[in-house]
Amino acid sequence: MTDTFDTGMSVRRAVLGDAHVDRAEADKTEFDTAFQSLITEGAWGTVWASDAISWRERSMLTLALLAATGNFAEIPMHIRATANTGASKQDVIEVFQHVAIYAGVPAANHAIKLAKQTYAEMEEEQT
Repeated sequence: MTDTFDTGMSVRRAVLGDAHVDRAEADKTEFDTAFQSLITEGAWGTVWASDAISWRERSMLTLALLAATGNFAEIPMHIRATANTGASKQDVIEVFQHVAIYAGVPAANHAIKLAKQTYAEMEEEQT
């Protein structure tokens, strides 16, 4: 393991939570081990580990990019991460309003639907 990997795993756990990372690690196979290492080192150990902008800002950027590029499958995961990054519900709706203007209403509409569902699930889990 490299320092970047260790840093990435630490940041990944802090942002996504131990339960999510433990599930991802348990699901890892020989087939995708190199890919998982790439994500841990590149996304989490380099980009998210940088202190140039806050995790709140990164969270908002990530949600905007996922919605704008139609990569909706990861939006619920990153909505859940807002509990750890400091991005508020107000931040998230502002992000998706930006997406509506610059990338299209359908993309923003779908992202908002996913966010609402995820926030509802998160509230249920707390009760």
